[in-house]
Formats: sequence, C-alpha cells, structure tokens
Amino acid sequence: MNEHLSQQIFPTTQLEEADGDGHNTSANPTMGEIIGKRFSRRNFLQGSLAVSAIAATVSPIALMSADEARAEGKGSAFNFSEVEAGVDDKHHVAEGYNADILLRWGDAVLPGAPAFDPTKQTADAQSKQFGYNNDYVGFIPLEGSAEHGLLVVNHEYTNPHLMFPGLVQVVDGKIKQGALSKEQVDVEMAAHGGTIVEIRKTDGKWQVVADGKYNRRITANTPMDISGPAAGNDRLKTSADATGTRAIGTINNCAGGVTPWGTYIMAEENFHGYFSGNLPEGHKEAANYKRYGVPEGAYEWANFYDRFDLSKEPNEPNRFGWIVEVDVVDPTSTPKKRTALGRTKHEGAESIVAKNGKVVFYLGDDERFDYVYKFVTDGTFNPNDRAANMNLLDSGTLHVAKFNEDGTMQWLPLIFGQGPLTAENGFTSQADVLIECRRAGDVLGATKMDRPEDVQPNGVNGKVYVMLTNNTRRKADQVNAANPRAENAFGHIIEISENDGDFTAASGKWEVLLKCGDPSVAAVGATFSTETTKNGWFGMPDNCAVDSAGRLWVSTDGNSNKATGRTDGLWAVDTEGAARATSKLFFRVPVGAEMCGPLFTPDDQTVFVAVQHPGDGGEDWPGHGRPSYYEDLSTRWPDFKPDMPVRPAVVAITKVGNGKIAF
Repeated sequence: MNEHLSQQIFPTTQLEEADGDGHNTSANPTMGEIIGKRFSRRNFLQGSLAVSAIAATVSPIALMSADEARAEGKGSAFNFSEVEAGVDDKHHVAEGYNADILLRWGDAVLPGAPAFDPTKQTADAQSKQFGYNNDYVGFIPLEGSAEHGLLVVNHEYTNPHLMFPGLVQVVDGKIKQGALSKEQVDVEMAAHGGTIVEIRKTDGKWQVVADGKYNRRITANTPMDISGPAAGNDRLKTSADATGTRAIGTINNCAGGVTPWGTYIMAEENFHGYFSGNLPEGHKEAANYKRYGVPEGAYEWANFYDRFDLSKEPNEPNRFGWIVEVDVVDPTSTPKKRTALGRTKHEGAESIVAKNGKVVFYLGDDERFDYVYKFVTDGTFNPNDRAANMNLLDSGTLHVAKFNEDGTMQWLPLIFGQGPLTAENGFTSQADVLIECRRAGDVLGATKMDRPEDVQPNGVNGKVYVMLTNNTRRKADQVNAANPRAENAFGHIIEISENDGDFTAASGKWEVLLKCGDPSVAAVGATFSTETTKNGWFGMPDNCAVDSAGRLWVSTDGNSNKATGRTDGLWAVDTEGAARATSKLFFRVPVGAEMCGPLFTPDDQTVFVAVQHPGDGGEDWPGHGRPSYYEDLSTRWPDFKPDMPVRPAVVAITKVGNGKIAF
C-alpha cells in the first residue's frame, strides 16, 4: 500500500487521499460500532496496556527458549533478540541474521537488459528490468526445492518524483514537479505489473539465475484474457476490444498470492488513480465509478493513451480491479483476469485448501469503510494433476463478511437473484454483481471496515487474520467509550474462527487480536500484551504472513517520524497462549520506506521482504531526506553505493549459518 507521496508535490498525502476518501455511503454498520457494542470498557482494558507504560524489565518467562515456552504454553513462540525501533537510512535486522538485497529496481531480469542508469531510462530497458515499488513477494519451488524456485513480485505503482532526475525542482522556494513526457509515461507503464525470476540459494546466499528460462516481466501493456462470469459483458467492451474478453495490461498490483497449484496471483488495487477525463453526459457507469473513486487523475497516462480517458473509452475502468492469474511455468502464457472473484481495490488473494478439497481465497478491499471477502471454488483441488486446476478460479461463490455484535459473523453470498441482488436493485446478471461488487456488498448489509488489507488463513491453528490498517475518517459518533478509536490512525487486527474449522463455512466467530498504536499513550487504546517492549508495538498493519509453524508475522505501512517516531518494519506477533498479543520487532526498513511482503520459504530458513519507496517523504525526516528529489540525480549518482536505500528492493533474510527463522 503506498503511503508516502510527498505532500509538497501532491495536494494531500497517500494516507489521506490516494487510498480513497471512503466511497461507501451505505448505512451499513462500521466495524468500530460493532466492536464498541461487543466489548464493555472493563473487558477492553483487561490485560491491555491502555493505561500504563510498557515495562522495561524482562520476565522469567521471556528467558525460556521458544520451544520450551510453546511446550508449556507460557511464553513467546519467537526466539530472537529484538531490534530497536527508530529512524535512520539503513536496514536493521535482528542479531544473528543477514539481510541481503536480492533484487532492486532496474536490475536485469531478461536477456538484453542494459545496466541500470537512472539518467538513460527507456520503456524497452525497463520492460527487461526489475520493476518499481515491489509489493507482494511469492515463492514457487522448482522440483519441490526450498532452495531453488521462482520469485514472483508485484510492482504496485510508480513515484515519478523519485524515478526521474530533474523532474522535481525548487522554484522560488517551492517544490514543483514537471509534466511527464510520453517517454517517461512509457517507462512508468513498463515499471508496473510483475516480475517472475528464477532464484537459487548457493553457499547460504540467494542469487538470481540470470538466464532462467521462466524469467518474465509483466507490465501495463501485457495482453490479458478476461475470463469468468463477467467475460464478454457489454460493460467490458471497448473500441479496442469488441468482445469484452481481451484486456491490455495490469496496474497497481498490491499484495497477491500463490495458488496451491503453483500459479501467481496479481491483485489489482487502486486502479482509480490512472483514469482522467469525464464520462459522457448521463453515462450509465457514473454511479458505478463514483463508488470506486473513478476518475482520480493521479497519473498522466491519459495525456498519451486514450484508454485512460473516460471521455474516449468510458468502459475501460471496468476492465481493472480484478484478480489476475499467471501460469509461471509457461512464459508465453496469457495472464487471465478472473472475474468470478469480483471487482474491488484488491489488496491480495491468499488461499488455502479446505477439508473438502475446495480452495478458499480471502480478499481485502483496501479503502476506508469497505469490505472483507472470500471466494470458494466450485471445483476441488487435484494435487496430482496441475492441468485440472487451471480454471478453478472461473467458477465459485464470492462472499462478503458481516460481523455481528455478539462475536459471530456470516459470509453473505454474492449471487445474482438471491436476496436483494435482483433487477429491482439494478443487477441484471452475475456479471453486474461482480462488476459492481462493492454495491452488491452495500445492499447485502456487509460490515464497513477500516481499510481491509491482507487477509491470511492459517492452516495450523485454523484461524484467519485480517489486517485493518487505519481509518482516520471514522467519526466519534461511530464509536463509544468501549472503543475510543475515533479517527483511528493506527489500525487493528481481527482474528476469524470459521465454524468447525471449515474454511468454506458460511459463518464463524471473530475476535480483536490487537488494537495497534503506542500502548503508553492512554488515549490510543492499544491492546498489546504487557510483555511487549517499547520496541515491539507498531501501528498500521498492512501485509502479513504465517510461517509453517503457524506463527503470525506482520509488516506495516504508515509509521513515520510524525505518526509513531519509528520506521516501518516486520514484527513477530504471538497469537496463542499467555503470550497472545505480544509483538517483537524483527526487521526495520530505511527512512521513508514501506515494508511489504513478507514471504517464508517452505523450510522457514528465509523470509523475503519487499522495501518500497525508500527515502520518500524527505521533508518528514530531518537529516534523512533524499536530495535527489530536488536536483539532477546525474550529478550525484556516482556517490551512491549499490547497497544504499535509494531503490525499491527485495531483501532475503537468513540466519547466520542457516537454520530456521526465529525458532
């Protein structure tokens, strides 16, 4: 999730605007209202740090080994020395671990890629190089190996003020960004999408296989098939595609997923920002686009490409906001936009095989006051026949979550003709329900959430974890004394227990695992355990991962000098036993960066993390800003070293001498 666009260059920060003001005007209850009614003030404060500072001492339980603590159900499941929270321009990882940069923006992915030169960027070069602002990271083993496989990485968006030397200048004491040329827009489009690259661990270090036969770049110009119930619908047809089944490119790929059959999932998120212009007067898509914030006009692509101009191609936005599936073992394959999973601002699509063999995908719609979804395939997963699984995502049932005050919840099916999803409410087919997925959730009465981002099922304990980053637009009349989180700046984490441990269940229960923020500030109302140190608390949970032991890891987006006085990072969070809601800082990113990923290899010996836009927001970080914002980078580039945090990068974290992470 991109949080750090410069306020001096753009009118509002990403936190306030680029993720949307919140376009849900339905009367559905907010999660804040439900939490407030569920918990009494006594229950809220019990066991929390809402009214006390964090203890600086370490209890005897914390001195036990992680294995001993787990065995006795007393202490943390994590065994590492915590990193100190703070702000500087370096990576910091727990003692005893290596954090090695594996891939950076501009590194070669395909044959013929030139050496990266920020002063000589071209779209052709970028289409062969690692893209910009890496977000989701996935690993697909080759021949079952945990040390040789395909790294799949989403490239969410571009920061032209960081990418193009001389674009931003200081004029009369004010920072001004110039207009982009067509050549620069073409570079932006080539820097979007995703990367598939072969990697191998050799002598304890991960390396890119430069001539890997599966290596591939996917961009905003890669041809895509549109499949599933909405394919061929009139609302997806354009002058370039009279069939409504063939799209051009994918954009704003945030978190994602890897399927049980080894394909790569790219989730299209904030597509609204790429469109400009006005719909023709009285156009039927006006209400639909308003619900998604289209157009925002944050990008300049419409200046050169008609498909991003609503006045010329009014249906084009309906071709974005989907889940894209890529067959990684066929570099010539055409990616597919799988419409059965609905059209939203998808944060990710993490999956798990249920007891009955059906595959369940959990999805967050990352905007204030929007919803949590899950998709259950009609077909079942065949572990012995990959080809038999390749179209599982074209048929199934999409559900939206309704959280009740008593701690129960329902998954409401989004099926045309059922309940209010009928012609009387403007839905004429299943395609309409999926294209207007948000409005379908509105009329079903789904629960308005505080920016749902990653939603991660845990196959070890049977739970599901929902990252809710923040919602600074929640008003005081939407909360009460038991939930004093109006203008919720720090977010929280919800834990779902599906009924009977069945991930396909139509109902379940929910708990608040954590309310985030500084627990030493009473007004914040954070609920970290008393074992959490001053370094262990965090705000703005964004992405998450569950390792093979079932332990939860949370990365953050939005911590800053102004918000928390610390950079973003990767935290280990206990979810079981007496240590529940204890958090420890494992890895810290450089100033201005966002922490994305994380992803564990099957043997838990490596965690890959993605570091987005390092050095962004320089005016917020005294002493650490990037001078390259405001001057021609070509005069400074020789001074930068390869390991300096000036380029988005994927980092491989391993234990010194190998071994599992944090056991």
